[in-house]
This record gives sequence, C-alpha cells and structure tokens, in this order.
Amino acid sequence: MLKYKNIIEDSIIEHLSVTDKEEIPVIICGKDCLCDDLEKHVLEMGGRVKYILPLINAVAAYIPTVGVKSMAMKDITEKIYLDDHVHKLMDTAPITVGSDFANEYGLTGKNVSIAVLDTGVFPHEDLTTPHNRIIGFKDFIKQKEQSYDGDGHGTHVAGIAAGNGFSSRGKYMGIAPDANIVSVKVLKDDGSGNISDVIAGIQWVINNRDKYNIKIITLSLGTKAKSRYKDDLLCQAVDAAVTFNITVTVAAGNSGPDPSTIASPAISPNVITVGACDDRKTVHLGDISIADFSSAGPTQDGFKKPDIVAPGVGINSLANRSLEYKKLSGTSMAAPVVAGCAALLYEKNPQMTPLQIKELIMSNATDLGLDPNKQGTGLLNIEKIINAMKKGPLESSPDSPYAGDDIIEPSSSMDMFLMVLLVLIILTL
Repeated sequence: MLKYKNIIEDSIIEHLSVTDKEEIPVIICGKDCLCDDLEKHVLEMGGRVKYILPLINAVAAYIPTVGVKSMAMKDITEKIYLDDHVHKLMDTAPITVGSDFANEYGLTGKNVSIAVLDTGVFPHEDLTTPHNRIIGFKDFIKQKEQSYDGDGHGTHVAGIAAGNGFSSRGKYMGIAPDANIVSVKVLKDDGSGNISDVIAGIQWVINNRDKYNIKIITLSLGTKAKSRYKDDLLCQAVDAAVTFNITVTVAAGNSGPDPSTIASPAISPNVITVGACDDRKTVHLGDISIADFSSAGPTQDGFKKPDIVAPGVGINSLANRSLEYKKLSGTSMAAPVVAGCAALLYEKNPQMTPLQIKELIMSNATDLGLDPNKQGTGLLNIEKIINAMKKGPLESSPDSPYAGDDIIEPSSSMDMFLMVLLVLIILTL
C-alpha cells in the first residue's frame, strides 16, 4: 500500500480517484510541528484554511485531491481526516429525575453557565425574563453577533437545561432555571454541520470559560463513530475540555436499539454519555422503558455506554418563537437534563471536578434493572444526588467504576508540549 494511504482516513480514499481539481473538506493533524507549519503547506498545495485548531494540533481546510496526496507525504503530517458531517440527535421530565426537589432545596444553577453547542439559541422569554441569561454567543456558521436559532433545536435544548417557565407559569421549567446559557452555533439551520465547526466551538468555549464561568458543555449532536476514541477528533476535543475542568454531557445517539451504536463523541469515557428513556406511560420508576431509538453500547473500545439515562420522549421545551413551546424526542433532549443537573451540583460546590460530577451522577442513579449497555447505571436521580452531597464532602476514588480516565493520556496528535502551548495561547487571549 502506498505510504499516503496509511496517513489518509479510509473515508477519503474514494475521493482520490476523481479529478485533481475537486476540493475535499479535511482536517489535517500535525506531527511534531505547529499549526502554522500545517497552514503553510496547505496553502502551498493550493488549499484554503477554514480553521486553525490548536486544541488538536490541526487545521481544517479545503484542499484539492492532488494536494491531499501530497500533504500525506509530508513528514509533519500525522493523519488526514474527512471533515465529516455531524447532525442534531433528535428523534413530566423534572419530576421524574427529581430536579423539583433540588429547586425546593434552593439549588437552581444560579451563576453557573452551560455552553450549548448546537443550532443557536433564540432569545425566548423563558431565558431572557426577568433578565437575559443568554450571556454569550458565538456563531461559527454565519458569523452573526446577536443570538438566534433558525432551526429551534438548540433553543429546545437550552430550555430543557435552563428555562425558567416564565411563559407557561412554571409548567415547562427546565432543570436549572437560574443557570446562564452561552450559545455557540456550530450547526446550520437544517441541523447539520461539520466536525471542524464543533471542534472550533469547543476550542472557543475553553478560551472563554473564565469570562463566562462556563462549567458545562452540552452536545446534542454527533456523527457515526468510526474508530476507537483516542483516534477520534471529536473525542480528542471533548477530552481536552475535561482537562480544563469542564463537564461535558453528550447525547448517546438515536441509532438504537442495536448494540454498538453509540455516536461520536459520546464514545469517550471522559464525558457523560446520556441515553433516553420514556417516562410518559407510567408513574412507577420501575416501569420506565428505554426509548427504542436510544443508542446502545458497548463502544469499539469495549466501554459500557451510555453512562446514564434521562427522559427524552415527548419533552416539552422552548420553541424558536416568542412565548411558544414544542414537543420533541431524542437523546438530544436527554443530554441537557443531565447538563442542568451538573449546573445544580456546581452551584452547590463550584470546586467539583468533572470526574466528581460524573461519579456522583452515576453512583446515585436509580437502577431500572436493564442492560447496562442500554441504561448505563440507570435513571438520573437528582434527589438522591443532593442527599448524598448533604452527608459530607465528596471524595472521588481514582478506581471508581463510574469515572472516565482520571488523567487523560494525550494522543499522538495532541502530545504534552502542545497542551502547554494551548495554555499559553489561551492566557494571551
């Protein structure tokens, strides 16, 4: 096999037989070099740079097929990936998971920010009244400056996590009704996007985490997992966010009920992967079922996934129109339930780590008696979590079966000196 075929992702190979003038969207990861070197060579090959991505030591670019082959021959190139498509994962919740108990206990997510990487967030009254809690907005699709959402998916997600129920007199209140929202638009108005947009969004969140007090990223999006997690670019990006003490909740995917269908980046052991359950037909927790569409584990690395399940069928939340609500289903709807829970925990103890948050959530779930590769450790139980926190200071064991990698090993495309470089870059912004 030619050398370049070991460097180029399999999904790109089929494009190389077409005319050399066709541009391919790619993400080029460097080896023992800086992003500036990659950018220089892309331009020499007749390519166009879309993003500089120091988070994974890469550049996203459009490059002619002949340039892809030539780039693969360069000693500074470690791997060339297709800048593949990601898409939104959409196909009574507060009472089911016990957030009403937390709210009565005085936990509402106040002063904690959740970054919603999605189609954007419409300034719905439940997020802007009595004061605007959409405190930050970044648009990687149209570069607009005012928060908007042409699809409605991101607004629905934000409402599940942090809507205050203003327009429904509290009926459709979210999990953390006082939490702040930072909207990062990485999906187009049809709900689709590219891997590079999502990575750029995660990179922006890390750079601005202190400015907005961002403690949580929620990702109700994904793409088919094609490799082990350490070789997956989206996983590398979310894992980097975790090293910066940001808890990441990710929708498991909507390709269930078949096994080994968990989407990327939900395959990472360092995020909280959330499956969807259906709580509409019963008042008894023991009768709650897993939604048919909810993706199941194990992952290609053999990890049990999802980590937890939350309501995701027929969820009423915000529409992208004033004073309106709509009902949607999907693991997209389940992930922000857990993100809202994390906001409550950070409000109670701002010094908690993502490892502690994940362990606390998973170890206090309500076991539904189902396959761990469908239910994780069970149904999110916020009341049980709050009661556990009342008992004393939380201590995480590095051997906890519920935690991901306590210390994330850098992949070959993001070694330690690059992480140090990233810190320096961030400090200069």
